[in-house]
Amino acid sequence: MKYKCRVCSSPFYSEPLMIYENMPGAAQFMPNAESVINDKGINLHICQCSGCGLIQLDNDPVPYFREVIRATSFSEGMSQFRKKQFAYFIKKYGLKDKKIVEIGTGTGHYLSIMDSLDVEASGIEYSQESINICQKAGLRVSKDYLDSEDIIIPGGPFDAFFIMSFLEHLPDIKTALAGIANNLKGNGVGIVEVPNFDMILRNNLFSEFIGDHIYYFTEATLRTTLETNGYEVLDCEEVWYNYIISAKVKKREALNLNHFHNTKEKIKQDINQYLSRFSPGKVAIWGAGHQSLAIMSLADLGEKIKYVLDSATFKQGKFTPATHIPIVAPETLDTDPVDAVIVMAASYSDEVAEIIIKNYNPNIQIAILREFGLENISH
Repeated sequence: MKYKCRVCSSPFYSEPLMIYENMPGAAQFMPNAESVINDKGINLHICQCSGCGLIQLDNDPVPYFREVIRATSFSEGMSQFRKKQFAYFIKKYGLKDKKIVEIGTGTGHYLSIMDSLDVEASGIEYSQESINICQKAGLRVSKDYLDSEDIIIPGGPFDAFFIMSFLEHLPDIKTALAGIANNLKGNGVGIVEVPNFDMILRNNLFSEFIGDHIYYFTEATLRTTLETNGYEVLDCEEVWYNYIISAKVKKREALNLNHFHNTKEKIKQDINQYLSRFSPGKVAIWGAGHQSLAIMSLADLGEKIKYVLDSATFKQGKFTPATHIPIVAPETLDTDPVDAVIVMAASYSDEVAEIIIKNYNPNIQIAILREFGLENISH
């Protein structure tokens, strides 16, 4: 076999699920009277990724994979469905007067529907013939194809996008999805639609395999593909008599952890204020777990804490990483007493505080580190 998974790079299962012999080489540009003599069938290798589970062909894409060719403009039912769908999408995600781009416009049927609504719609297409038809109809379409993550789509950045039954044709799907994301604003949303392999499986439609379609997405594998390539899936449903999986997505942004920084600074301040109440070297910490070790480093407590108490014997006699504070047994509170103990034992903190109160010098001051800061414990 020629390819590993185009989405996650895991190997295919060792054998194809099926091999269809002497199949049509493509579903478009059928041979005419002159070329039919040279037309030959191909073998389709239908494989499954052993990692993400995506069904896909182990075949080269058809020669015209960059172009969108669809006959939906002949269906009045589909046109009415798209008008309602696009209008709802615009309303739900607040896209009135916003910029929306179609990835793969073909001759512009879907783009013209979107453009008739209260948005600024444009598109990209590879076929110059299709572009000419779009432009004659007054649609904003440029000649482009998602062959680079760094593609700059004219008119962007966009508030939203839609790609309709085209994703399954693209051999480098990871680059295509990254290229779309890089042309979206931070809160950009989109509609991604593909043929529904769940329905194909349910209805035993063995004839659905064709060289034009590289991928055969179930809802699960479509979600995986989108989520591992920069998108959050907001909604996913079967539409158009269950022949299509329609996913609403949002561009994933880097997580904002500023609140972690703010909390860290508050806890650092609380600890240092607490330490200032006591003589140097008269405060201990109870707990050598990973959270307390991190706090000791982040709060720069290495020279300020006398020792760290921990009940785990395998930690005793060692030193805290980075801060190099000795780790000792709890009985050290009797043999080498301190004035105060800061308990950093996570979910065991209250239990530890009770142990100190019950078993050790009642004059020891105790503070528990909570999520919100230090809490003084009276006893």
